Amino acid sequence: MQLSLALAQIATHLGDMKANLDKHLDFIKQAKARKADLIVFPELSLTGYALQDIVAGVAHRPVDDDPIFKPLLKASQDLDLVVGFVDEDSRHRFYIASAYLSGGRVLHVHHKVYLPTYALFDEGRFFARGDSVRAFDTRFGRVGMLICEDFWHVSAPYLLWLDGADLFLFSSASPGRGLNEHDKLESAHWVENVNQSYSNFFTSFVAHSNRIGYEDGLNFWGGATVYDPNGDRIAHGPYFEEALTVATLDLNQVRRTRARLPLLRDERTALVQSELNRILSK
Repeated sequence: MQLSLALAQIATHLGDMKANLDKHLDFIKQAKARKADLIVFPELSLTGYALQDIVAGVAHRPVDDDPIFKPLLKASQDLDLVVGFVDEDSRHRFYIASAYLSGGRVLHVHHKVYLPTYALFDEGRFFARGDSVRAFDTRFGRVGMLICEDFWHVSAPYLLWLDGADLFLFSSASPGRGLNEHDKLESAHWVENVNQSYSNFFTSFVAHSNRIGYEDGLNFWGGATVYDPNGDRIAHGPYFEEALTVATLDLNQVRRTRARLPLLRDERTALVQSELNRILSK
């Protein structure tokens, strides 16, 4: 089975939901023209990143009668979508969220679990933390979604792996920071190494969509990537420009890789549980 996966690295307009929705619909149209089955947008793609005190004003619920999600749910009749937004629960807590839309329905919503509140990040002041990391079923198999800082903590993709995810969809709003000895952006170097490592460790597909553009002094670098279960990079988007990167994933590669390298078969989850219980009981 093959999956045509599109990664949309877009420049969002801070707080301008209408402009961002229009850009989503344009990129969805482009992805459809290129025969994509699934398109993945970056973190907070519908709102912009540095929201601070306007968080409540841009929150939306992923339901049929929401003016932002209604056209997106309609568009998901043609291809599956992952979009980034601010979610609000019934107690009026606000979350950085990603929604997976398919066939006019919401299959899954992930709330960002790890909120960086250090250096140039201040998410913990404005958002609530998510409290679950779960895989879910799609027409392409079992999928897991994480948002930016989530995949800097190995426990999150590890839990998705144990929960059956064979395709990891990562989204971020990662700003550019530092240069290494090869004049490559350090933040891009870190993220790409981490994503490739997960594809190796978990013998799974790992796809990452990162935004571009300037916002509140931050410069986001784009650079979408897809790695296969062997750890080989099969797609890479450009840095610092809007782009739609489309890759063809041979989903049968998961079987071939795991037949050769049975890491999942040999994983000792009961041992992990036992040792975690011991550590937490101290």
